[in-house]
Amino acid sequence: MLEFGLGDGTYCLDIGVIDEIVDAGELTRIPNSPDHVEGVMDLRGRTTTIVDPKTLFDIDEDGPRERIVVFDDAEIDEGGTVGWMVDEVFQVRDVSPEDVDQSTTVEDEGVRGIVKSDDRFVVWVSPDVDDALAAELDDVEAAEA
Repeated sequence: MLEFGLGDGTYCLDIGVIDEIVDAGELTRIPNSPDHVEGVMDLRGRTTTIVDPKTLFDIDEDGPRERIVVFDDAEIDEGGTVGWMVDEVFQVRDVSPEDVDQSTTVEDEGVRGIVKSDDRFVVWVSPDVDDALAAELDDVEAAEA
């Protein structure tokens, strides 16, 4: 698992879906893009869409936004390279199944479980949360039509 910070919270992702971690660079904003899309950046010749997971998870806290976690195109079906802008990256560590509580009642498709780590909890999130959000937005737009 890769542990990272968003605001005051600690979150983690399965390391198998991550291609690399890079410093935040210059972004080009895209007009009329969804709120969670920060823009795009050139990452060694690849146009990479940068997403703000704070918007996806409704986290209203500031942070330094210093790193970008870039997902492996082969593992994440987003139709292109996608990265999450996070405040900081803490560590990569092994997590045993006994350390994961998946019974937590969370009505958020983006949360896979809660990882017990020493004296704290780490929220295990899924990179597919923006797919769920996009589907919800499509449903809302269809209902409004």
